[in-house]
Amino acid sequence: MAANINRVVLVGNLTRDPELRHTPGGTPVCNLGIAVNSRRKDESGQWVDKPNFFRISVFGNQAESCAQYLSKGRPVAIDGRLDWRQWEAQDGSKREAVEIVAESVQFLGSRGDGDGAGGGNQFVPAGAASESADFPAAADDDIPF
Repeated sequence: MAANINRVVLVGNLTRDPELRHTPGGTPVCNLGIAVNSRRKDESGQWVDKPNFFRISVFGNQAESCAQYLSKGRPVAIDGRLDWRQWEAQDGSKREAVEIVAESVQFLGSRGDGDGAGGGNQFVPAGAASESADFPAAADDDIPF
């Protein structure tokens, strides 16, 4: 039987300042909004950027760090999963949303970067940097080319 995979990796810029709140149990939750551009050709054949907007939720100590150090325009990398939630609004109507629950948030650029420059930082998704038993680290010194 095939395994289910629910993984999202995004690199983009914050569309607003982070909003920190706490669950009834006291767990910190930070809500972020990011924009990620995708390039497409328009009717005239010219390449244009189309922004895609995503809602991100970050929990725990990482949520507090996001609220403290991030601001609108800052480039970030998100590694997480999609989550669908449903709730009842104050007017009694049913609402639903799909958002990304971040497992890892990497701050890119420097604090002053709101221009989208990555600042030379490279994003590696969580778990990708660790050595796997199936793929041990190669000894590149023995390769003749």
